[in-house]
Amino acid sequence: MKLKTFKKGVHPYGGKEYAKDCAIAPVEPQDEMVFPLSQNLGAPSKAVVAKGDRVLKGQMIAEAGGFISAPIFSSVSGTVKAIEKRLVVNGSRIDSIVIENDGLDEAVEGFGSKRKLEDLSKDEIIDAVRGAGIVGLGGAGFPTAVKLTPKNADSIDKIIINGAECEPYLTSDYRLMLEKPDEILFGIQAMLKVLPNAQAIIGIEANKPEAIDIMTKVARVDDRVSVCPLKTKYPQGGERQLIYAVTGRKINSKMLPADKGCIVDNVGTVFAIYEAVYENKPLIHNIATVTGEGVNKPGNFDIPLGISHSYLLETAGGAKEDAVKFISGGPMMGIAMESLDVPMIKTSAAILAYCKDEVAEAKETPCIHCGRCVRACPENLIPQLMGRAVKREDIEAFGKLGGMECIECGCCAYGCPAKIPLTQMFKLGKLQLRELNAKK
Repeated sequence: MKLKTFKKGVHPYGGKEYAKDCAIAPVEPQDEMVFPLSQNLGAPSKAVVAKGDRVLKGQMIAEAGGFISAPIFSSVSGTVKAIEKRLVVNGSRIDSIVIENDGLDEAVEGFGSKRKLEDLSKDEIIDAVRGAGIVGLGGAGFPTAVKLTPKNADSIDKIIINGAECEPYLTSDYRLMLEKPDEILFGIQAMLKVLPNAQAIIGIEANKPEAIDIMTKVARVDDRVSVCPLKTKYPQGGERQLIYAVTGRKINSKMLPADKGCIVDNVGTVFAIYEAVYENKPLIHNIATVTGEGVNKPGNFDIPLGISHSYLLETAGGAKEDAVKFISGGPMMGIAMESLDVPMIKTSAAILAYCKDEVAEAKETPCIHCGRCVRACPENLIPQLMGRAVKREDIEAFGKLGGMECIECGCCAYGCPAKIPLTQMFKLGKLQLRELNAKK
């Protein structure tokens, strides 16, 4: 079978062997749990509790702050210790709800009560997803209920489930497919009831043959669901690249997948949909990978949201003495952390530890015009010219070169022999271009 893929991209070292064979292990909550109010794309959530309030596991502690937003729920029972600014992964301090865990694990009434899909209407399914605070767990955290209610709902003919997990080192989605295949299928069927004109396709990279086999067997019970094996290449799991590989349809920064008849969610999000619809559970936990050469005991963990990165790392046996760099997420699109004392949120996917910081040690040299960045860019951009425009602060030229089409995947910087930090430059360029357009 010819594997489907997209054009260009790169083949970085996979690093999957560190954690791929480690079953998902539960993690107990810690004494102090921190819930930042910005955990999704769009408006921050708004606190609905106050200092001194007692809360229960599964209780809403912050409501959606707008249409593009999502509520937040406590993963423990305890007392609201404070609502104050706390440090988060990107180095900023944002308003957060701090809860002192009482260790009683008392849940709200109805938490975990079973429901049958056939008893629920389309609107009830959407309300369950919205009410559970589910956002995209494989990317920017776009509210899932909004994604499931496109303006052109009747024209959606493809629900694409992202099981590619193309980011090196990460294995949590892989383990989820191995350990919870039936639940993923049930989540897909709930989505199909909401979008009845669609067929569901699960895209999985070829370096995960066990997941392909298991999900193919599970999908046989429903002729609306199929598995599409994909070529192992980065960024195969990028939304635009996945849509093109599976359907041949192209989208750009001015379009939504729904404009091309597609809805895309990763397997973690689909599992969260299953729990919300079938088990009446809000999003209070996630599956994360702790991995890399700098970790004593790499593995995959079922984490209660609100624990710190440092606490999770200690659960994995801690870091090795010579570990020098820690990334929240994967090596291509993750964020290097100055401090590990920051909370795990809805979109937290991994902690990666290195014993050598190759990025810090690299010395930038002048561009040699080799064209490797052009050959690697999955968006068919010309990174060397875009980088030159950002350097000379010609943001309008950056925009004309298609700067907003950059998906910040890191392929250009990965292949650059001159070690030019192209991706970071483009993040800055896009920010400045948005500000310029806003002024206009």
